[in-house]
Amino acid sequence: MTPPVNASVRPRLALAGSIVGAMIVALDGSVLFVAQPSIQRDLSASLAQVQWTSTAYLLAVASLLVLAGRLGDRYGHTRLLLIGSLGFGAASAGIALAPSVDWVIALRAVQGVFGALLQPATLALLRQVYPPDRLGLPVALRTSAIGVAAAAGPLLGGFLVAQCGWRSVFVVNVPIALLIGLFCLAARVREDAAVRNPRRRPEVGGALLLAVALALLVNALAGVELHGWADRRTVGGLLCSAAVTVVLVRHERRSRNPLIPAAVARSVPVTASMAMLLFSASGMFGALFVSTYFLQYALGLAPLDSALRALPMTALMIVGAPVAARVLRMLGARTTALGGTLLVVLGIGWLAGTDRGTGPVVMGAAFAVLGAGYATVMVTATGTVVGDAPPGYAGVVGGLKQTAVNIGPVLGIAVAAGLLPAVGGVRAGQWEGAMGTALLVLAATAALALVPAALLPGARRTGPPPGDAGRGRPEKTAPCLTSPSEV
Repeated sequence: MTPPVNASVRPRLALAGSIVGAMIVALDGSVLFVAQPSIQRDLSASLAQVQWTSTAYLLAVASLLVLAGRLGDRYGHTRLLLIGSLGFGAASAGIALAPSVDWVIALRAVQGVFGALLQPATLALLRQVYPPDRLGLPVALRTSAIGVAAAAGPLLGGFLVAQCGWRSVFVVNVPIALLIGLFCLAARVREDAAVRNPRRRPEVGGALLLAVALALLVNALAGVELHGWADRRTVGGLLCSAAVTVVLVRHERRSRNPLIPAAVARSVPVTASMAMLLFSASGMFGALFVSTYFLQYALGLAPLDSALRALPMTALMIVGAPVAARVLRMLGARTTALGGTLLVVLGIGWLAGTDRGTGPVVMGAAFAVLGAGYATVMVTATGTVVGDAPPGYAGVVGGLKQTAVNIGPVLGIAVAAGLLPAVGGVRAGQWEGAMGTALLVLAATAALALVPAALLPGARRTGPPPGDAGRGRPEKTAPCLTSPSEV
């Protein structure tokens, strides 16, 4: 049963807190790509260390999202949004003052912990203060704002890095975090309205095992730059990650309150959507990582100029989302997902064929194809997850969807950082060959998403017989499909 809407709440303030909270996460992730080359130069960091400024944050977020959602159910989502936003701002201030790249990496992990508390709470807050028949517009505004933040991030980051240095991209988070806190306090949401099952203990063991498995995996991939793929430390790290994953699976099967409920694990549409997001995000963000270094190191572009080269990608992600939603309704999830995945592969492959002589129009077109494809994949996965989630597990499935979106970049960036020195790109300066080889591998990674995409449901009839209502018709998911950038 849906809890009654709190009469003392100020819905507009709650909506503002939700929107700004979601935007700060999207903005932080998108500006960092532009700032990373400057961080490497200023702090005399290696490529592997710079890669960890992204993966430390993403790893913490991906590991804790599902647990954070359950903590919100027990203790109140408004409380977690307040704690998450203030902690996020404090960690950002610490990064801006960091004396070395090791401090940046450590504080990015702390920032990720608070980001995990913040992300699910921003959406849950809307569910607390708006009745179901009025939830569509607030969700649409929130997801649209995320898309705008993701698109504006590279431009804002390029401007700040060029004018004020890389530390300024973290300073801007501090006043935004304080603003979120003020919105939360002013909205006056009663915390007891958010607590659905205060007696259920959050599943900590599964979340910790997941975090350890991911940490071992990413650490092994990041160490390829120094040790190589065949080194015993790399192989040992991969084997240890696999072993912890086996322990996680056994733990989940025995747990009375598993991190991933059995009904969710058995849902083919849901699990296929997660796998599709994982492979697509790996290829997409790995390609963005490689391309950013190519633009700034090989072509010598300033951070702002490199962000402008990639702007068609973010623009097509926003513009392509509503178009993809219409295609999803007409053609079904399977056909739409296959088409979007092929566009992602085509965009990465196109970037692999560029070199120093490639003009900005051609490179912009490649980024545009990549953005349109990723928007289509995101829209399709979101629609399928919402429509085909087992009854009673919409929150868990939403957390898993966000986890897949965050794990994908961790893996993609780690693979990209390992491949660049493996082909002699960073140290020998052979950027064309290095970028081309790395991007072809990333295109192959994205192509793996074609397998789970083929397992998604086909087109549904527009007029289902009585009794089929609520079984995942695409038209029910329209309010959630306004932006592909909900990360």
